[in-house]
Amino acid sequence: MTRFNDIYDRACERKGGEANLRVLLSDPLKNSVLSTYSDDLWLEEFTRKIFQSGFYWSVVNGKWDGFREVFWDFSVDKLLYMSPEMYEQRAQDERIIRNFKKVQSIAINCHMIYELQQEHGSFSELIASWPSEDIINLWLLLKKRGNRLGGNTGPFALRALGKDTFLMTKDVETYLRANGVIDGGLQSLKSLKAAQQHFNELQQSSGLSLTALSQLIAFSVGDNAIQST
Repeated sequence: MTRFNDIYDRACERKGGEANLRVLLSDPLKNSVLSTYSDDLWLEEFTRKIFQSGFYWSVVNGKWDGFREVFWDFSVDKLLYMSPEMYEQRAQDERIIRNFKKVQSIAINCHMIYELQQEHGSFSELIASWPSEDIINLWLLLKKRGNRLGGNTGPFALRALGKDTFLMTKDVETYLRANGVIDGGLQSLKSLKAAQQHFNELQQSSGLSLTALSQLIAFSVGDNAIQST
């Protein structure tokens, strides 16, 4: 408990006390809730995070009604029949952010979700039932089977829709390196496994979710500003 207590105490100190800190922590959704999601919702959030990567999030969000119109509310069943020529045409639509390579990811990720539906019955059920103590392998699945979902993009989408996951943000990376948990490339398999083991140990000693632990670590080492990571 010593290591967790150190993290918690420092986060409390930097955020003005335990009451203030508790307000900043997020809870993941229950698996029973995640399993009820439409699979279309995952395609939409993957796409949102792909377009937000390297771009102002507010601009992407401001265009989102246009995205939903252009891409049929991200219906997996409908988009399976959209031809490459149609995607190319819609990539020029002024209602969206015109980036053809990112638009192409919609088609690829749509097919990924469909294929995993066929293998598991429901993409949402697959996500919901994935154990948090092995979350990095869900990240790797999205990276391998999908498009542009590597790095933090896939994990950020999972977090946005309530799946319990830590994030390899700059603040978390700083903490992991300072404590000797990782020493190589941030996204190397060795580093991911070491980070997962470390978070699992913190979770077992604290009883908190990976989401809350990730936020606590960021609050304990990052810029002293209200943030959600």
